[in-house]
Amino acid sequence: MAEEKDNKTTQKETEKKVSKKKETASKVETTKKVEATEKSKTPSKDEVVDKKEVKKEVKKEKTQEESVEIAAAPVMKKKKNLRRQIQRGRAYIRSSYNNTVVSLTDLHGNLLAWSSSGLLGFKGAKKATTYAATQVAADVDEKVQKYGLRDIEVYIKGVGSGREAALRALAQKGYGITKIKDMTPIPHNGCRSKKPRRV
Repeated sequence: MAEEKDNKTTQKETEKKVSKKKETASKVETTKKVEATEKSKTPSKDEVVDKKEVKKEVKKEKTQEESVEIAAAPVMKKKKNLRRQIQRGRAYIRSSYNNTVVSLTDLHGNLLAWSSSGLLGFKGAKKATTYAATQVAADVDEKVQKYGLRDIEVYIKGVGSGREAALRALAQKGYGITKIKDMTPIPHNGCRSKKPRRV
């Protein structure tokens, strides 16, 4: 009985040793395969040098082709950005109790220049004065000189004190006024008016 037990234990030990040897052999084989694949992936020094030289030659050929194309292409002259010349336009004067705004447009309503008394630096009650309105008209005239505007249609809106002053200033600047239209909105007993101030 004891001999049989000893035989069984020795058989188990030999089996374990054999399995361990097989595992180590398989590990060694896999490491050898990995090393072989890495070696095949990494090119030799000569191959690397050859690839670099090929790349340099390709770049030189491309640059030579580009230079030939540039030389063959006709020289294009730069177009000058000419301002569109507009002979006739419109002037919109919006004059309220607080400010005066003058806008100059073409006949389609595209804005050419604008100015206001607040833009020129007037503050508070000075913005609605006649002097501020004349300064606004002069500023708009300077801005629109590049378009060569001559004749204007004037559309006035609002009841401020600067409406007539702005119109006179535009006439003095040499514009031919072909039309004057008052577009001030007038209520036809529509909305209820504000209650009067108690002063």
